[in-house]
Amino acid sequence: MANPLSPAISGAPQSLNLAGGLENLRVKAQQDPKAAVREAARQFETMFTQQLLKQMRDSSMNSDMMDNEGTKMGTEMLDSQWASKLAGQPGGLSDIIARQLERQMGITQGITAKPAAANPLPADPLHPDAPVAMPQKAAAAFIQAHTDAAASAEKATGIPARFMIAQAAHETGWGRKEIRNADGSTSFNLFGIKAGPNWKGATTDVTTTEYYGGKAHKVTQTFRAYASYAESFADYASTMKNSPRYAAVVAAGNDASGFARGLQKAGYATDPAYATKLAKMIHMTERVQQTLA
Repeated sequence: MANPLSPAISGAPQSLNLAGGLENLRVKAQQDPKAAVREAARQFETMFTQQLLKQMRDSSMNSDMMDNEGTKMGTEMLDSQWASKLAGQPGGLSDIIARQLERQMGITQGITAKPAAANPLPADPLHPDAPVAMPQKAAAAFIQAHTDAAASAEKATGIPARFMIAQAAHETGWGRKEIRNADGSTSFNLFGIKAGPNWKGATTDVTTTEYYGGKAHKVTQTFRAYASYAESFADYASTMKNSPRYAAVVAAGNDASGFARGLQKAGYATDPAYATKLAKMIHMTERVQQTLA
């Protein structure tokens, strides 16, 4: 195995080796940031261990008496192999480095960025104040996928588009927990709007969580189903605009907390913490949108 710190052994300039390694890490970081962090930490531990072994040999009394160029090369190659084999062990230096890098980069345990899609894996909604970093790219993809439909709904209601996108993200877990039809296809219902007796469109029955007396209960409810996400936004806008029940929600203007409280007060959801959770989601959505500007 070539020694990355010894150009004479590898047969290539050190700058070329390092540049190639950095380029590989850069590509991996775009595809899987968590794996890239782990690989960078392992490489650092390898170099650190190799340097430690070299210093130990250099401090030996007989280090220069028996060595010639051939034995030195063999020793350095052996050190490189040992360092590479020792690096990356559970509980080792690379684990400590990786955890520190993940915290600094805002990479949440178990959540990594995925290719952009209409409903990708989410950023961590339980930690909305975390730095916007690689995992939040998935949230950005969700926002971009629904920007146009939200803008149309804003024109119809005056409710800021970002508030509605945040509510859709909260209701669906950034698209992971959409309401689905019996055949597994999406109902395109981003806002969890139920189908009352006056609803003439398609419906789907799903098990959901409702709160009665402050306690969560699993119940089966009938929800509206749409032909597209745009139709879901349009129906939500119509509900907000035409129902006197939600007059305070529309009147909240740019007040995120007022919007969230208005929805809860109007009985939009039975979760007693709905307003608090939604306000946090709006805050997170605004921060992700700032990175897109």
